Amino acid sequence: MSDAVAQQTEELEPVIDLSIADTVIDKYIDIPGNLMPVLQGVQDEYGYIPRVVADHIAERLNVYPSQIYGVLTFYSQFHLKPRGKFIIRVCVGTACHVQGATRIVDTFFDKLHIGHAETSPDLRYTFEKVACLGACGMAPLAMVNDSTYGAMTVQKVEEIVADYNQRPLK
Repeated sequence: MSDAVAQQTEELEPVIDLSIADTVIDKYIDIPGNLMPVLQGVQDEYGYIPRVVADHIAERLNVYPSQIYGVLTFYSQFHLKPRGKFIIRVCVGTACHVQGATRIVDTFFDKLHIGHAETSPDLRYTFEKVACLGACGMAPLAMVNDSTYGAMTVQKVEEIVADYNQRPLK
């Protein structure tokens, strides 16, 4: 790897404290079938699973990195990139679609300046369209983290974004 590429890689990837991952790994190291709880615990600590941490887990658990990445890419609960503090999900299932979910999605896109499965540069928001949130009677439906917002309108989108823009990031 050239010095320029190495320098660019270092600039793009923050320095990761592997001792945090080691604490999680040490908790499960002697338990059979420990991969899922290790990955869940590591993601809870970092907010996502950085590449260097995934490789470290593979080394510590004595498994191939491809096994780790197979699990990380199979399960939608795992994330390989940093995510926003506020995860916004908008249902685009049949009931929500019929009730105008497309307009809700488009309004969030316009207000947040990010699209589906994207995170804002300041790590405030991650936006996701989801197939169903399981509350069809409240269609169209959006969630921000664990808060549910039913009967969504363009005005409600604007109010939600204004509210979460006022909340601290830390």
